[in-house]
Amino acid sequence: MRRTLLACALGSLLLCGPAAAVPGVDEPSTIHVNALRHPELRKYKAILAGLDSFERHHALAPNIPALRFRIEARHDSGLPEQPTVRIEREHDFILPLALDTSNRFTVPRSEAALDAGGELVLNQKRKDYRIVPEVRTPGLPDNMRRLGDLRLECKVTVAIAKEEIPLFWVLTLNSVLLNRDWCNFFSEKERRAGFRFNTETSILAATLREGGRSMVLETGKKHFLVGLSDAEWSDEALVELEFGTAPPASPAAPTGTAGETPRTAP
Repeated sequence: MRRTLLACALGSLLLCGPAAAVPGVDEPSTIHVNALRHPELRKYKAILAGLDSFERHHALAPNIPALRFRIEARHDSGLPEQPTVRIEREHDFILPLALDTSNRFTVPRSEAALDAGGELVLNQKRKDYRIVPEVRTPGLPDNMRRLGDLRLECKVTVAIAKEEIPLFWVLTLNSVLLNRDWCNFFSEKERRAGFRFNTETSILAATLREGGRSMVLETGKKHFLVGLSDAEWSDEALVELEFGTAPPASPAAPTGTAGETPRTAP
């Protein structure tokens, strides 16, 4: 039970990340990154840790060619207005990234961005939106999530979080969980305990299915919980979601960057 509660705390930490809302004076509504107070941002070094984890554990989802990221509303913020994403550092280094029609994008490896200490910056307020990794096998219906994809998504999310949170907390969690693999620390009795995955629209139900077996999963308004460490369910098991409203269409993956090459800010 104690470890299950720790999982809930861990899930909250991974979802909140370093970009918790900052209280204060009402912020301007302009969408320009360089004029926006408290924009959503993530360390480029942390994003690279996520890319490394994706490649290291790619066997969990071998049919996914590249790791993608998406813009997720923190509450009921709705769709972001004219979103743009770029890697930048104090306006000395700028690398625009291409967004597809559903606000998804890929992040390239860039030695220049790493050397500059770059950050992945969204021109939206961090209290309203966050940038999160997404692992989805192409060709699946919009209401299906493959368990291997979710396992890989968790590993990527954890890898990014470990680079963003203070080392003290990483070591503390490793010690408390008795495991450095935060996605698979449950004991045999707790293996069905679930990790939380958010959805873009409201859901009514979620069911894990494989062969002739099925298991109803715990859900919230826009999330579901599924166990990742139960070896009785293979990577090919599917989570079937029943949406309360029609989900956004799944577009083709974007390629490249908006400008293809970084530039120095004027």
